[in-house]
Amino acid sequence: MKILEVNNLSLSFIQDKCAIDILKNISFSLNSSQTLGIVGESGSGKSLTALSIIKLIPQNATIPNGNIFFFENEVKTDLLLLSEKEMLNYRGKNISMIFQEPMTSLNPSIKCGLQVAEVLINHLSCKKRIAKEKVLELFDEVKLPTPSRIFNSYPHELSGGQRQRVMIAMAIALKPIILIADEPTTALDVTVQKSIIELLKQIQQKYKMSIIFISHDLGIISQVADNILVMHKGTVVEYGKTTDVLTNPKDNYTKGLLKCRPTRNSKPYRLPILSDFLNSSDLNISKVISKVQPYKNENSQVILSVDSLSKIYSLKKNLFGNSIKDFFAAEEISFNVYKGETLGLVGESGSGKSTLGRMICQLIFSDAGYINFKGQNLKDLNKKQLKEFHQKLQIIFQDPYSSLNPKISIGEAIMEPMMVHNSYSTEKERKKKTYELLEKVRLSEDSFNKYPHEFSGGQRQRIVIARALALQPEFVICDESVSALDVSVQAEILNLLNDLKDEFGLTYIFISHDLSVVKYMSDRVMVLNEGKLVEINDADKLYNSPASEYTKNLIDSIADIKEI
Repeated sequence: MKILEVNNLSLSFIQDKCAIDILKNISFSLNSSQTLGIVGESGSGKSLTALSIIKLIPQNATIPNGNIFFFENEVKTDLLLLSEKEMLNYRGKNISMIFQEPMTSLNPSIKCGLQVAEVLINHLSCKKRIAKEKVLELFDEVKLPTPSRIFNSYPHELSGGQRQRVMIAMAIALKPIILIADEPTTALDVTVQKSIIELLKQIQQKYKMSIIFISHDLGIISQVADNILVMHKGTVVEYGKTTDVLTNPKDNYTKGLLKCRPTRNSKPYRLPILSDFLNSSDLNISKVISKVQPYKNENSQVILSVDSLSKIYSLKKNLFGNSIKDFFAAEEISFNVYKGETLGLVGESGSGKSTLGRMICQLIFSDAGYINFKGQNLKDLNKKQLKEFHQKLQIIFQDPYSSLNPKISIGEAIMEPMMVHNSYSTEKERKKKTYELLEKVRLSEDSFNKYPHEFSGGQRQRIVIARALALQPEFVICDESVSALDVSVQAEILNLLNDLKDEFGLTYIFISHDLSVVKYMSDRVMVLNEGKLVEINDADKLYNSPASEYTKNLIDSIADIKEI
């Protein structure tokens, strides 16, 4: 039975009294208990299509034509004709949405449990005590550890994956008829990702819920979607059953999306990129050339050495301020990184990956152990030496929106580290370098004067990558640096990172929940669990013969798709 029908939906942005077409005659339908997957590059119109359904489009946007019909009890309602007051009866109750960036969707000044309880209190008129009980049940349902602790935690106290799960709990609180999931597993590690997908399937089956699932991960889409809608530059290029589209794609754009994704079984020297397919009639591009980049030989230099590193947070203190309950974010971790190596770092959310990366960058300080960079103990550095160290070692943060200043243009954001470190003598040289970096990460020159809110999530991720490369560092820590990117841009960025590594002799620590990407990028892979080092080995050896059950479960949770 049909539950939603979108007919010839178009959307335009009004800029300088001119209409810029963004969505062009989008049409699709959704049946009861069915899942529709929407895929495409950043900026292709996926999220705007979803936001149009619940009428949360930007103020400068207009819908010149189209219909969005919602069917309930044999009553057909055009959502676009409803007033804002009438639409409130549909949002949350009938159609709910999991937004892409949980950190910006959650109120930083309100505890997570109260934010979810607010939904129940406002819509169901629940008493606070009953609402709290239901929230705790929801937190348990979405596999959040210690629901009572999460209930009383603020968003900044949770990992990226945990915040995303809070958003999922909020979205399913009222058991809506249609759930729009906009990149709901982007920030999650593979095991939790798998459990969330299974959870959504269980909820869908139990409540006969229909789902619109937006993702750049075709592996996930292949597991959850009955039908796939492929979007490119605001248009539908392919629409059909999942098995048909993935096994026999008709459009070159779809073929490119499938081929750009790293796989567990091959390790080409360069990943094919989307333009290869759009600009060429020869589609036999993905030639598997072994990626041989030996990081260790008789002349290898240890550029970073970590010895018994620990980070302890106090969870509970007594009246005298002494800790009576501690949490080990990192516990006696030791390893070396060789010059020119890419060391992959994997583990579930909360395993200590980002904490370890930030301790190495000296953004947070360890409670025990030592970090030596090029033979120098970082604890011995004075203020001037620490500034020089930060020029040599940069980090690409996980959340691009919160790591960019919303009040300055992205051109200024990229130039800022150059100014702080006096990298170039004139403003003209800094601007020239910034334009070069924008081009490298596939952003146009006119992006220079735009602000972070004017870009999609994937575009913002490219901006922070450009900023990290501005000082031409020796060592870069990539903390989920491609997690927000669609597969086509991801392939370009991974190729770029490898090119820069070869050109400038860079060394990387590559943190990601996408194990296929980690395997492709890394010479060795290190696995963390609950702040402890589980194992470290050559990438191929670790994936083919994991030494621990934990690592085996991580690898088994990778969402693969059939190759075409």
